[in-house]
Amino acid sequence: MENNQNFASRFDWKLALIIFIFLIVSLLAISSAQTTGQYGTTNFVLQQLINYVIFAIIVAFVIYFDPDQYKKMSWYLYGFGILLLIILAALPAGGIVIERNGAKSWFSTPVGSIQPTEFMKTFYILATAWLISKHHEKYSIKSIKSDFILLGKIGITLIIPLAFIMMQPDLGSSLVFLAITAALIIVAGISWKIILPVFTVGVTLGGSLLWMALYMQDFLEEKFGFSPYQFARIYSWLDPYSYSSGSGYHLITSLNAIGSGEIFGKGYLDREVYVAESHTDFIFTVIGEEWGFIGASFVICLYFLLIYHLTKMTLTLKDPFCTYVCAGIIAMITFHVFENIGMTIQLLPITGIPLPFISYGGSSLMGNALALGLVFSMKFHYKSYMFASNDDEE
Repeated sequence: MENNQNFASRFDWKLALIIFIFLIVSLLAISSAQTTGQYGTTNFVLQQLINYVIFAIIVAFVIYFDPDQYKKMSWYLYGFGILLLIILAALPAGGIVIERNGAKSWFSTPVGSIQPTEFMKTFYILATAWLISKHHEKYSIKSIKSDFILLGKIGITLIIPLAFIMMQPDLGSSLVFLAITAALIIVAGISWKIILPVFTVGVTLGGSLLWMALYMQDFLEEKFGFSPYQFARIYSWLDPYSYSSGSGYHLITSLNAIGSGEIFGKGYLDREVYVAESHTDFIFTVIGEEWGFIGASFVICLYFLLIYHLTKMTLTLKDPFCTYVCAGIIAMITFHVFENIGMTIQLLPITGIPLPFISYGGSSLMGNALALGLVFSMKFHYKSYMFASNDDEE
């Protein structure tokens, strides 16, 4: 009985409840999306339910280890992730390597396709969190020089996975890594005298890349391996109606679906606008059309609640390593939500980024399970440590 009570008090039930609500929303949205007929007899609802069972198993496994063990494993996991990306880049498409829409990003396994990048995000967060915490231990007195050294370490840690991900090419995941890095740089306490110029250069490069995508496509294709498919996404984002029969079709149908939902939506299973791949990257169109502004706002508020809970929990942690890990996970989830919803309403270009915890997809859900498993672990073992201290004092 005492062990059960101890577990109950240490486990993050609020976070578990939030994830359970996401499960319900996901199953409802996917069950409606698969009625359009484009998927044949495939039951994505059942498969997503199985994915969530795997999600729970991963979380339970990750909770077993405490943060100190993840500190020790961080670079091994990072190296394992890099190895998977190297194998993915080295092997030709076909066989165990799957290529979709010009991106060679998946392994074919007996249990389905696996995208290593989804796991590499968390591995990168762990390694960078270890790096930052160790750097601050070594340089207890901050200076511009020490901040530059830290920035260089983070840059080297980032550039290795980013290079292989860009080779696939996977622009969406590359942006996620940049968002995680930006958040960790800010949380690491690097001087704004360094951050502002670096971010200014980053924005300038981003703007230059967009300009080159519009006017120097041949150069980007030849020198950096960008594909016409990626350029088409940019053009269709800026002017979808000029590409209505091609790359702009997705965005137009997405806007029509969400807009037609109006305030209260058309009702469950009463969709009228056909949206391709509405069970994965465009799942938000199902929510917007069937549940309207009210339903879409509920989902967005649910994400705000998740981010708020994670942020509140992060502020209670005393270990800098845990703080940095949680900050990276918060940045990862936030960017995923912002990018996915933004692309469905033309705020951002369309990328292959799923809506966390709602879109159908095993790799995405398992990657998020690994990330949230770390959060559960830090809360679980932090409480355990506190109880142990109290017992010792008695």
